[in-house]
Amino acid sequence: MIKKNEIVNNLLIEDYAFNAGGIAKPVFEGEERGFVIFIAGAVPGDIVNARITKKKKNYAEAVAVEIVKASADRINPRCTYFGFCGGCKQQYLSYERQIEYKQKHVADALEKIGGLSGYELLPIIPSENLFFYRNKMEFSFTRKRWLMPGEKEADENLSNIFGLGLHVPRFFDKVIDIEECFLQSEISNRILNFSRDYFKKHNVSIYSNKDEEGLLRNLVIRQAYNTNGLMVNLVTSREDEVVNQYAADLLKAFPEITTILNNVNSRRAMVAQGEYEKVLYGEGVIYDTIGGLKFRISANSFFQTNTLQAENLYKTALEFAAFKGDEIVYDMYSGAGTIALYVSGHVKKIYGFEAVQPAVADANINKELNGCSHAEFITADLYKSFLPVIEEKQIEKPDVIILDPPRSGLHPVTVSDVLQIKPQKIVYVSCNPATQANDIKQFVGDGYDLIKVRPVDMFPQTYHIENVALLVRAN
Repeated sequence: MIKKNEIVNNLLIEDYAFNAGGIAKPVFEGEERGFVIFIAGAVPGDIVNARITKKKKNYAEAVAVEIVKASADRINPRCTYFGFCGGCKQQYLSYERQIEYKQKHVADALEKIGGLSGYELLPIIPSENLFFYRNKMEFSFTRKRWLMPGEKEADENLSNIFGLGLHVPRFFDKVIDIEECFLQSEISNRILNFSRDYFKKHNVSIYSNKDEEGLLRNLVIRQAYNTNGLMVNLVTSREDEVVNQYAADLLKAFPEITTILNNVNSRRAMVAQGEYEKVLYGEGVIYDTIGGLKFRISANSFFQTNTLQAENLYKTALEFAAFKGDEIVYDMYSGAGTIALYVSGHVKKIYGFEAVQPAVADANINKELNGCSHAEFITADLYKSFLPVIEEKQIEKPDVIILDPPRSGLHPVTVSDVLQIKPQKIVYVSCNPATQANDIKQFVGDGYDLIKVRPVDMFPQTYHIENVALLVRAN
């Protein structure tokens, strides 16, 4: 029987688990039949030595401490911070295998969580760009940066009193000082390093919610892929003249920047947006295009972070819906209106429902930018019933409902409302196959058939996967 902190040698990795690494299925005396070990840092085909970090009746969790024999699918990670930063957890796995396991994860979730079968599983749409695909990066300032193993030994004079970078997984008080990230762009890295050096040189304080003192909180960079839009948003705990000087000096160093903002967040909540914002340079927004449509992106509005792959996601939703041109459509969780406007040219009327008022404001501006007069965006709390809103505004019942909820999935009230409305088709876009499978199970249990699904890889090098599902009402 194995124990916590024990080193187990020569484990063959036979399978791969979503967000849990490789799976070994050793037979140990005293353990249950079917006992498995989930091993972080291992891929199928590896033979590893692993340290047990958690022990339960039917399974254990472990971390690979030595690769005895490397899998043919294992590759050398490109990033210095791989294995410590919480971002690209699959950089050690060939991209061919990444998308293979993502497709398998979608199928497993639908089968094991939803109990679903008999649908068509279409091939995953891979991402064209494996690196530098994100249009938004959010970095955190820290008073005491987390030193990676070996850093202090390599330089005993190394200071850890100031850092700007990304969080260590599961530790919001631990930030790795990042000098180069391969997710956004080369200019994003240069802005990151300029900002760190600037504030460190000027001895500007960093906020901590432990004593609620300090100025600097976050640096957020948003970048358009089809236009020249480049936004820098500095999040601080209060207004300060040093922020204005930083903006002026930043612009001198990077004339490519099209707008600079200061979001002021005086709350203890560690979120990279403020109660209000000041535009320090430019228009305060950037614009990008998807499928020939123009979208206004503000500092805090939601916009798919992989712009190029977003078009494949929306195209899949449009293909699944198979509109004839006379449909009434609801787009639930419509955000800045991207999906609604993308499909608007193929339907009679589309209504977008969204709880976040600034997102609704962005959607209405995007509607005007694209001349989509038959799209209407409505503020509605989707944690409550939206049926009273429909009744109050005398909105027509839909033929098709598009769902694109957050990772937590649909609120039970929203599921109930959709089932009460009974649209002929439901197109469900999700970034979490587990919650999607659970929601689809409820629809199938109330008169819908799951027809087909298609995964879309929006986030290479990570375990995240988007999935589009089509449900049609029986009879």
